[in-house]
Amino acid sequence: MKLTRIGLIGYGEVGRIFGAGLRPQAGVTAVSAWDLQLAQPASAAGMATRARQDGIAPVAGVAELCDAAELVISAVTASNTLAVAQAAAPHLRPGSVFLDLNSASPGTKQQCAALIDGAGAHYVEAGVMTSVPPYGIRVPMLLGGARAAELADVLQAWGMDARAVAERVGVASAIKMCRSVMIKGLEALVIESYTTARAYGVEDHVLPTLAETFPGIDWPQTGAYFYSRVAQHGQRRAEEMREAAQTVREAGFEPFMAAAIADKQQWVADQARDGALTRLGPAVRWQDHADRLIAARKG
Repeated sequence: MKLTRIGLIGYGEVGRIFGAGLRPQAGVTAVSAWDLQLAQPASAAGMATRARQDGIAPVAGVAELCDAAELVISAVTASNTLAVAQAAAPHLRPGSVFLDLNSASPGTKQQCAALIDGAGAHYVEAGVMTSVPPYGIRVPMLLGGARAAELADVLQAWGMDARAVAERVGVASAIKMCRSVMIKGLEALVIESYTTARAYGVEDHVLPTLAETFPGIDWPQTGAYFYSRVAQHGQRRAEEMREAAQTVREAGFEPFMAAAIADKQQWVADQARDGALTRLGPAVRWQDHADRLIAARKG
């Protein structure tokens, strides 16, 4: 499998990180990018300039990107996973590879695979197993699909932590989604518990009891990290959790917890959007986030 020209659909945080990491790899001759912001008059010029400064070629649309790329990487929000596959499928080069990084349910990924494979290209799903920024392109990824093992070899040669887990599409996303229920659920639980404890003025009693039960966790530090991540990426997390809820449904269960987690993540995202959490950086205490949420409630 020889992949020299890469196209990125989605040039947000993840797209930029992958572009920066893949552009200098041996054998990669060109990296291009398309993002919906390139179609918006208010943001097109700024994003195009930023991409060029990154060494990435902005293109006019999905069709142009797919026509030029041998490896197309989809890095959009969970809710746009299927829409991107639908837009890309008619324009993919025969034999090209479509790597789907998005956090979506097994059923959604299987729909995408049917579109991409039906167009004569090769669909590979990726379960991205933790937050991308600390790792860059070396973020641990599980791959699934008929060509997953071949693609894993290529990605590993580029220094990536990619491992094929199944030839059947849906396995990697199931692993990712089940993990998300736990991780995003912990975030939601911590925010709800800590904020409520702060509102009652009992946090100095609650957190020590958590430390007694789970002594291996730094609960204040963990709380600060969870608040900051959800405040910054709550909308994306809420969309991912809706896909996690769909994963539970596809397994034949009612997603009581996953649906509630999505609602909590969305609530924090809405608070951040409305300004309750503005000017709070990643180094602040969890109490600062909680105080803002309490003040917003009282307001």
